[in-house]
Amino acid sequence: MGGRALAQRMTVIGTGYLGATHAACMAELGYEVLGIDVDADKIARLSAGELPFYEPGLEPILRRNLENGRLRFTTSYDEAAEFGDVHFVCVGTPQKPGEYAADMSYVDDTITALAPRLTRACLVIGKSTVPVGTAERLAKRLARLSPAGELAELAWNPEFLREGYAVEDTLHPDRIVIGVESDRAEKILREVYTPMTSEGVPLIVTDYPTSELVKVSANAFLATKISFINAMAEVCEAAHADVTKLSEALSHDDRIGGKFLGAGLGFGGGCLPKDIRAFMARAGELGVDQALSFLREVDAINIRRRIRMVDLARELLGGSFINRTVGVLGAAFKPNSDDIRDSPALDVATSIRSQGGNVTVYDPQALANARRAHPELAYGTSAKDAAADAHVVLLLTEWREFRELDPDELGAVVAERNMVDGRNALDPERWRSAGWHYRALGRP
Repeated sequence: MGGRALAQRMTVIGTGYLGATHAACMAELGYEVLGIDVDADKIARLSAGELPFYEPGLEPILRRNLENGRLRFTTSYDEAAEFGDVHFVCVGTPQKPGEYAADMSYVDDTITALAPRLTRACLVIGKSTVPVGTAERLAKRLARLSPAGELAELAWNPEFLREGYAVEDTLHPDRIVIGVESDRAEKILREVYTPMTSEGVPLIVTDYPTSELVKVSANAFLATKISFINAMAEVCEAAHADVTKLSEALSHDDRIGGKFLGAGLGFGGGCLPKDIRAFMARAGELGVDQALSFLREVDAINIRRRIRMVDLARELLGGSFINRTVGVLGAAFKPNSDDIRDSPALDVATSIRSQGGNVTVYDPQALANARRAHPELAYGTSAKDAAADAHVVLLLTEWREFRELDPDELGAVVAERNMVDGRNALDPERWRSAGWHYRALGRP
């Protein structure tokens, strides 16, 4: 991809998961790209071709574009302002401690640092997930603080990356949404995204508030769908029904579809939980909190699945974790990621440890992050290592290597053959025929 240098020179401000991915992929398309971050250590690692997180397929793109000179990294806003025709803002909007609302300080600080250095016409493009109304506020601030005045315009262009599939989602998105207030801003963004739209990717042009609402609405819908099937799992457990068969039957209805309809331990990560909470907080500020009151139950169902997982494991051990060994398979919030933010797996593991269990965790990619966040847990070097002498094994992240485990091989190292499948990822009959007491969320 991207044999020739394309017209726009772009900066990407914030080189976390979103920013590093966007910077590398824009360079791959042929743009000259400069990544900016205040974290000098992160910039040094990226400049050396080393990702500070795990994302399949991204590191070769990073290295290739560093080598061909289309991609560089810096800590200098002066350099960024001089270099860029368009500036993508990709900084984080985490949940405020003790509140539902999003912390907008990183976005605000970016505009404060960049705007006074903008001396010529340019376009600043927000990609961060923000409360609706943010873009209008930032556009006024940008024009006020910038020497270029109204020639320094703002647009909003939400990201829709799935961890584990970020390269595909950036280079071949299923849609591009741009919120603009001028024909000039629309023209620039149409040009930026020509490599995608020329392949038939739909581009939706709208206003600021609609573009801001698209990402949080999508996440709210997905969270609701996940919690719906997990609520059905609660009913299935009470009624001795099988939620996997229920889900299969529902998925054949084309009005419903099968995606995100797998019952299990629920959602986590750095987006869905904090985004639906920030959405509720913003709805309250707008005076329409009742419109999103259902999301409180979506959130509550999600947390209840974690509690139920702990309860199932305790039941298999006769009612107590004290002096019992528990093997936990999974630490990342989802497979193909090393992200442990709001990880259901680690939530369950720490809960069991607090109740007296001896817990050993293994994950193919997230162990370093898990160790830093939870040094109180023990960690294994493989699935077998984590399961050694365990009285119960919990599958909490559905990595392929866990789905393909041999029940006899794993059974040879455990103290008792008790398995709780938190992701409905295993074949119950295969495990039961190997002598395992198999339990799963939402199944008899």
